[in-house]
Amino acid sequence: MRIFSGIQPTGRKHLGNYVGAIRQYVDGQDRGEAIYCIVDLHAITIPYQPAELRANVLDTTAVLLAAGLAPEEGRCILFRQSDVEEHTELCWLLSAVTAHGDLNRMTQFKEKSAKQRELVSAGLFFYPLLQAADVLAYRAEEVPVGEDQRQHIELMRDVAERFNDRFGDTLVVPRHRIPDVGGRVMDLQTPDQKMSTTAASDQGTLYVTDTDDVIVKKVKSAVTDSGSDVVRGPGKEGISNLIEVMAVLRGTAPEDVEREFAASGYGDFKGAVAEAVVETIAPIRDRYLELAADTGRLERILAEGAERARAIASDTLAEVRRRMGVGPPD
Repeated sequence: MRIFSGIQPTGRKHLGNYVGAIRQYVDGQDRGEAIYCIVDLHAITIPYQPAELRANVLDTTAVLLAAGLAPEEGRCILFRQSDVEEHTELCWLLSAVTAHGDLNRMTQFKEKSAKQRELVSAGLFFYPLLQAADVLAYRAEEVPVGEDQRQHIELMRDVAERFNDRFGDTLVVPRHRIPDVGGRVMDLQTPDQKMSTTAASDQGTLYVTDTDDVIVKKVKSAVTDSGSDVVRGPGKEGISNLIEVMAVLRGTAPEDVEREFAASGYGDFKGAVAEAVVETIAPIRDRYLELAADTGRLERILAEGAERARAIASDTLAEVRRRMGVGPPD
């Protein structure tokens, strides 16, 4: 089985990124042929600084390696999206079988475009189609993502099916892999919104680079309701989020967490959650600090990964071009 997923090099990585995607990337190395991409071309669809983008690509690479990706051992392929030009050409070719209305309905496009004060780029509109090309170029069967990417996976499935119906069976129709628990970690201060690097305050986001003391302080300051029962339910978004976090980090069910802390108050429970988060993040953070300093090694890993990725994507693109009648005949 071939597995593919991409991750944005925007901002510092946080617990939501780890739970929703990175943890799945690491597990994927033992389940199939794993291919992972740092999507810098997606990152330029909103305002950004070029130097900061390049730095963020290497920073994200270091986080992924620290979390357990092992491209140097041959367990996965890790590369920078812009190093493999097949992605952008395939995106354009797939536009021939993509409906304008489908892209216009994308929830993420509506949300992100509404936040832009000046230019809403065409790239932001085409974002889901480039994402489809990212996956379809490798004929991947599985895409590990967070809950917020479900709509985009459905679009790429539709695109692949339309292409195959029109030009013949060429592309693999992928399926998503979304965690049953913790697929969408929420902000600690505004638990009705997902954890994000663009939140109004850093206090609601648990970064991979946070110290142990900072993690404990943020978790203990998490917004909860006026009750004291450690249970999920309407009006208990804050405590529900912490229960989900504890469950996913322990590899157990939320119901088990509720039973274990049935006699505890919010204070004791928050302390336990903070401890679980520290146990997860601390070793990743320490390894990251070692890796981030060796930029030469990071660039070498990305370059080697791009070469391996290009060998796969070029075969797919050649077949797509042939099927569509683009370019010279064989």
